[in-house]
Amino acid sequence: MGKPCIICVAITGSVPGKADNPAVPVTITEQIESTQAAFEAGASIAHCHVRDDDARPTSDPDRFARLKEGLETHCPGMVIQFSTGGRSGSGRERGGMLPLRPDMASLTVGSNNFPTRVYENSPDLVDWLASEMIAHDVLPEIEAFDLGHIVQAARMAQDGRLRRPLYVQFVMGVRNAMPADERIFDFYIETLERLAPDALWCAAGIGPAQIVLNEWAISRGGHTRTGLEDNIRLDRDRLAPSNAALVARTAEICERHERPVATWRQARDILGLRAPL
Repeated sequence: MGKPCIICVAITGSVPGKADNPAVPVTITEQIESTQAAFEAGASIAHCHVRDDDARPTSDPDRFARLKEGLETHCPGMVIQFSTGGRSGSGRERGGMLPLRPDMASLTVGSNNFPTRVYENSPDLVDWLASEMIAHDVLPEIEAFDLGHIVQAARMAQDGRLRRPLYVQFVMGVRNAMPADERIFDFYIETLERLAPDALWCAAGIGPAQIVLNEWAISRGGHTRTGLEDNIRLDRDRLAPSNAALVARTAEICERHERPVATWRQARDILGLRAPL
């Protein structure tokens, strides 16, 4: 068998809602229940956003604290990763939950276009978020929406602004950003291996690119992400009934490529994370 594959489940995000797919978990209780099922299906990382009472994205630390407490209770050992994404707040508000000391947090080290807006990540904000993650012993997951983000992450690791080894996620399929292109994907891997030979990597595809990126990442020895944040469908004709269903589909790809699905213990060991409290 090959090396274990870490499956991350992105449970809700900032964009999809009940009108898009009734299975999208919005409340804290729904997110905990959906994550527990995904954990039991094989996910070892939960990528987390929170919503306010009107289901709008927020960076409210109190809501993140409630979600973290629930996940620690119902998904013991699972790696908890908070989002510092730009749809949930502005400026340093985006990192206000980092003192809660999640295991990981997302970090985008440069700006790029999204479908209807600019995803702005100024150098000063990136440096502040990175410093907060070091201060609170939080492992960054570098979300690379473009080649320049990989280059910048490697530069930040070299000068000490990011801890090593890097954990970099290649994100493809966002409209107006990098499409799901296999030759570019392979060049991403080659570039990361050249600039940061000790780095680990994973991949996330948006919409119909989700299963494509799952396949590419697993077949090449990387880790991968699935979940309703990125994709609300099983296929063109069927909505995904749950996050767990998308995790189970990813686990099937792992089996086909003779890669065991990483347990939470293996995931923590691979990522160099502290033992859960």
